[in-house]
Amino acid sequence: MQEIIIVGRGGQGAQTAGNQLAQAFFDEGQYVQSFATYGGARRGTPVSSSIRVDDQPVQLRCNIQRADAILCFDSSLLDADLLKVADENTWVVVNTSKPAEAFAHLGERRIVPIDGRAIAIRFEMGKVVNSALLGAMAGILGQPHIDTLCDVIEQTAPSRKEQNVAACRHAYAVAREAVAQESVA
Repeated sequence: MQEIIIVGRGGQGAQTAGNQLAQAFFDEGQYVQSFATYGGARRGTPVSSSIRVDDQPVQLRCNIQRADAILCFDSSLLDADLLKVADENTWVVVNTSKPAEAFAHLGERRIVPIDGRAIAIRFEMGKVVNSALLGAMAGILGQPHIDTLCDVIEQTAPSRKEQNVAACRHAYAVAREAVAQESVA
């Protein structure tokens, strides 16, 4: 079973990203459990989406104790509390323009910085980073298949469908390159 946590702030699209990722896994025939946690019901407060994926029915009914991957929409949320559920094998994809070395104070972590904002701007999406970050997460995990994820994004994006798909595919390629570099190192 894979356990994934997506964190962000209200209004950034973290909840939507969690739903889209869960749908993509489901569309590939996986069993999926997805649940959300909200702070105060207003923009800017921390929110999270937790996803469990397995080829068997998911029976576990508790918070994630050890994540296989974390997708962090806001680097200010990447702190010791969040990383309590991470170990040295947990992939941490963080939306930032900073290099991975900027997070060295967090200890030995598999941190993959993805500049979702720059990708969103490149593909004329303004501040909307969730499609890019989803592509990066799929690239890091090697699943769901990029075509499946792009189909879900195309079906669910309220507008700029082509731009969302292009941003997703671009970030996927960037993340695959990061994985390849780590395996060489």
